[in-house]
Amino acid sequence: MWERRRRRHPGRPGSDDPGGGRGDRRPRLVRSGRPRPGDRRAVLAVLVNGNAVVADRLVLGHGDVVAISASSFVIPAGAVTAVIGPNGSGKTTLLSAIAGLAEPMSGTLQVPCRRQGCERIAYVFQSTKVNESLPISVREVVAMGRYFGGRYRRLTGADQRAIDDAMERTGITGISGRHLHDLSGGQRQRVFVAQGLAQEHELLLLDEPLTGIDLPTAHAIDAVIHDERSRGCTIVLTTHDLSEARVADHVLLLGGRVVASGPPEEVLVPANLAAAYGSALLHLESGEVLFDDPAHRVSVTGPEEN
Repeated sequence: MWERRRRRHPGRPGSDDPGGGRGDRRPRLVRSGRPRPGDRRAVLAVLVNGNAVVADRLVLGHGDVVAISASSFVIPAGAVTAVIGPNGSGKTTLLSAIAGLAEPMSGTLQVPCRRQGCERIAYVFQSTKVNESLPISVREVVAMGRYFGGRYRRLTGADQRAIDDAMERTGITGISGRHLHDLSGGQRQRVFVAQGLAQEHELLLLDEPLTGIDLPTAHAIDAVIHDERSRGCTIVLTTHDLSEARVADHVLLLGGRVVASGPPEEVLVPANLAAAYGSALLHLESGEVLFDDPAHRVSVTGPEEN
C-alpha cells in the first residue's frame, strides 16, 4: 500500500466553514509552488487554502433523488483521499461532480484545477462499466488520454512518449496490440489507469481501482498511486475496503452525507462506521468491528479504544 503522510486537516464535516473556523473570511488563494525538476506538469493548480477540493453545504443527486445531503468538507492537495461508504452512499456521484460531469443540486463545490481545463483532471472509471467488446486495442485506449486538445488532432511525439510511459508504468507494454475483449479484468483495469496517467493530470480520480482484481495488478496500481502522490498529484479513490481506507492520508466516510472526514484514525472509528453502515457492522467480543458486505470484501477494523 501507499505510504501515509501526516497532514493537517482544517475542515470538518457539518461545519458551515470548511476552512476550519475562519468564519466569513474569504478563502485565500495560494499557488502550490514550482514544479519539481523533471515534473511533467508545467501548470500547477491554484488551490483554496492548500486544498484541491472545497465543498460548502454541497448537495448532490440525480434528478430529484438526493445522493449526498448538505455536507461541507475539503480534500487536501498532494494527498491520497479515500472515499468509503456502503452501496448507494454517493461515492461515484461525488467523483462525477468533482470531475465536472454532474452539477450540484445546491451548495458549492470548488475544484480550482478545473479552471485550467478538463485535461488537468483524469477520471478512471471502473473497468466493469466499460464495454469490453469495443474493437479497440490497448494502445488506442491509452492514447485516448491524450485527446484533450481535440478529438481529431494528430498525436505528437510528446503524446507518444506520454503513452509509452503510462503503459510501461502499468506493465502493459507487452499487450499494447491486444483488444480489450481479450484481456482479464485486472489487465483491463491497468489499461484504464494507464489512460489516466497518459493525461498528465493534477487530480486523479479512481473509481474502485482495487476492487475485484488480481494481486499483481493491485500491487502495480498501488505503486502508481504512491508515485503520483510523490509527484505532487492529488488522488481521490473510492473503495469498499476499510483496510485500503486506513492507509490513505485522508478519508471521506459517506452514508448519504459526509459522516466524517479527516485522518483515517479519527474517521474510521466504530461510532462513525455505525452511522454510515448501520446493521452491516457486527461488534465482536474482541472489540473488533466486522464489516460484512456480501457484494464486496469483508474488512475488519481494530479494537475500539477506550
